[in-house]
Amino acid sequence: MARRRGLGKDDVIAAALEIVDRDGLDALSLKAVADALQVQSPSLYSHVDGLPGLLDDLAIDVTADFGETLRDSVVGVSGGVAVAAFAHAYRDWATNNPGRYELSLRKVANADKRVAGRGAIETMDRVLTSFGLTGADATAAGRTLRAALHGFSTLETADSLGRGRHDASFEYLVEHFVRGVRVGAGRNG
Repeated sequence: MARRRGLGKDDVIAAALEIVDRDGLDALSLKAVADALQVQSPSLYSHVDGLPGLLDDLAIDVTADFGETLRDSVVGVSGGVAVAAFAHAYRDWATNNPGRYELSLRKVANADKRVAGRGAIETMDRVLTSFGLTGADATAAGRTLRAALHGFSTLETADSLGRGRHDASFEYLVEHFVRGVRVGAGRNG
């Protein structure tokens, strides 16, 4: 294999994400990345801390991207419209990027992951604040929404929702979450 000059960490991350997107997270290895970059596997160690370090770097990168997608989805909207926009953006990103979504769930001891995840958390907080939720109520509602969206998206990606109209089921989930949040916030409508 010819030695590639000018290889940087961004090249390693991009090649790894291409493998994850094309073949799934299980296909990711340092050898697969090295082969894609036309280098020897040991040359990757100057850019990433082995496969665990690469996975951590990828988790940080995709978490930031996911957060930006969620943030962009709710620009200029609030209340139920914002929840629906957030929910659709979440579902679309998770189901269209299953490997990246799995990486976004990876626990990383590094503070950079928490920073990367702030985009999603702050967006969800803004959406829930538009209902008048704060403190423990906002936290509970946020966890409930995330669990519902994660469950639906994960089951849909695994083709485990069964036959029928998934879109209608998703709309039902969002509608009932919004209704429940309004009741919990002491609001009608």
